[in-house]
Amino acid sequence: MNRKRLVRFFGACLIAAGIAVAAVSGLKWKNGLEAVKPLSVEIERQTGDAPMQIQSSLYPKQPKIGEQIGELIIPKLNMSLAIYHGTDEDELEKGVGHYAGSVLPGEADNCVLSGHRDTVFRRLGEVGQGDLLIVRTSAGTFTYKVRKVRIVDADDRTVIVPKPKATLTVSTCYPFRYVGPAPQRYVLVANLINDRS
Repeated sequence: MNRKRLVRFFGACLIAAGIAVAAVSGLKWKNGLEAVKPLSVEIERQTGDAPMQIQSSLYPKQPKIGEQIGELIIPKLNMSLAIYHGTDEDELEKGVGHYAGSVLPGEADNCVLSGHRDTVFRRLGEVGQGDLLIVRTSAGTFTYKVRKVRIVDADDRTVIVPKPKATLTVSTCYPFRYVGPAPQRYVLVANLINDRS
């Protein structure tokens, strides 16, 4: 009799553990905890290097992490999305994240934005070469034209490299309908074509 009780007890424990694991996994998936962070965040964690401090001529002071710095307007999708400084989960839950180690919108070099593929960037795959991206901040309105669409591996570091002129790099996980941590990134590379400071 004791053996039957012991087998039932262990069986119940295994079933409860399986349900708990499935529930936690389901919640993580549902809440979109797969962060869509620029690859530079992974580099920072691996190397221990903090993001470089960027001197800005357009912006009198560097924004604080979590602060809203502007909005990303995607005319083709008729969308306007809030941009927050930082790419941790707190910022990405609210909207588009701006990688703190990159320049601010409108400045020379590479401004990197990221967002979740299952929230703010659900339709980003519809945006392609020749489409416009408009960023509105306290420093002005900056219009970028997409010159290239790239699909890169999740560990590709070229997304964050410096650029010789004002560039906007927008990334999200790819494929868009992939279940679980996506193996690639969908990347839009756009050049500044006009600014209204």
